[in-house]
Amino acid sequence: MSSRRDWFKLSLELHRHYKGKLEVVPKVPIRGMEDFSIWYTPGVAEPSRAIARDPDLSFELTYRWNTVAVVSDGTRVLGLGNIGPEGALPVMEGKALLFKFLGGVDAIPLVHRARSLESFLTFLEWIEPSFGGVNLEDVESPKCFILLEEAQKKLRIPVWHDDQQGTVTAVLAGLVNAAKLVGKSLKSSRIVLFGAGASNIPLYRILRKLGVPADNIAVLDSKGVLHPDRDDIDRLFLSHAWKYRIAVETKGGGLKPGAGPDEALKGADILVAASTPGPGVIKKEWVAQMNRDAIVFAIANPVPEIWPWEAREAGARITATGRSDFPNQVNNSLVFPAVFRGALDVAARAITDEMLIAAAFELARYAEERGLREDYIIPTMEEWEAYAREAAAVAVKAVELGLARRTTTYKEEFERASTIIRVAREKWAKLWEAGLIVKPPEVVA
Repeated sequence: MSSRRDWFKLSLELHRHYKGKLEVVPKVPIRGMEDFSIWYTPGVAEPSRAIARDPDLSFELTYRWNTVAVVSDGTRVLGLGNIGPEGALPVMEGKALLFKFLGGVDAIPLVHRARSLESFLTFLEWIEPSFGGVNLEDVESPKCFILLEEAQKKLRIPVWHDDQQGTVTAVLAGLVNAAKLVGKSLKSSRIVLFGAGASNIPLYRILRKLGVPADNIAVLDSKGVLHPDRDDIDRLFLSHAWKYRIAVETKGGGLKPGAGPDEALKGADILVAASTPGPGVIKKEWVAQMNRDAIVFAIANPVPEIWPWEAREAGARITATGRSDFPNQVNNSLVFPAVFRGALDVAARAITDEMLIAAAFELARYAEERGLREDYIIPTMEEWEAYAREAAAVAVKAVELGLARRTTTYKEEFERASTIIRVAREKWAKLWEAGLIVKPPEVVA
């Protein structure tokens, strides 16, 4: 297809043809009516009694061990904005598809009309007994920040917000390798985070945990650099605690109050833009003022803030976007299936920043072993062994942190995750070959 419009038309027609992307298929043998006496009544009473005595057995005796809820209120969907829960449902279905194909994880889309923070949290508490984890998706800012923090406190299963944790893990993996290629240290680099939303705010937190000094980082929102002397700092204190904290800690990253991206990028080493879809949001002349061997990540979708070739023409040595049709796709699809694979396999109680960092460094190591290039700083989605390695790193870190209900080693989890992912892909292939997945009609887009 030659344009976004072609993809839109094709997608709509195929969604109508297949009537959605998911179905439920039993995985146990049903050889005759007697088998229902095992899987349902009367036999099912015994696993139910066992779980009633020890609820953690639900991670061994039911589908809970491998199942996450993909939950959205539809308030900030892709580049579409607040389109409501029904409008969000196709996106959540797509997320579930990626979970299974890339990580072997069963995922159930759940969209809802709970608008207040309290009702959203209550909904998550109500559904917790059915799932091994929760993937929050496409929730508006700043509600997404406090929702994640509060849900992580209340629930005893991993709660993950992909726009925050998935994106930051992929970006970190890319930055680690990009810095190696150009011979720079993250700790000594001057870093500009353009956009202060769900992606860059957690990236700031992770960079600080890795030892990057606060005054080496400038974070900009639509009104300029976050600075303690900004005119609206008192309002931020009341309405957006995360932006306020960054402003106070960074002191504007060495910039004056009111400074914009043109001033921020003078002498910068790294730019991570996660803001408004472009092109033209980041100007070539701004990139031209960055330091030699600059790194530019422009990850807005569907169009990056600056085209990667424009950034390179302006002097950037390494560029990355969120798109699969350009080199160096920094996309959370490299992360969430693997992180949940590892967390589920040890029945983890949470997913922490330390687990994200472990995943990011494992992704970076995988790419480094295959040979870093300016157009290859992070694995692609086709390199499915990377998912098993990432899962192993996460599982081992959960055990190390005391967050796992089951123990494992790196080797054990790598073999387990590899098998689960391989079997999921092979099942799809067999169903396709057998004609049990209906072939699509001829569609002229």
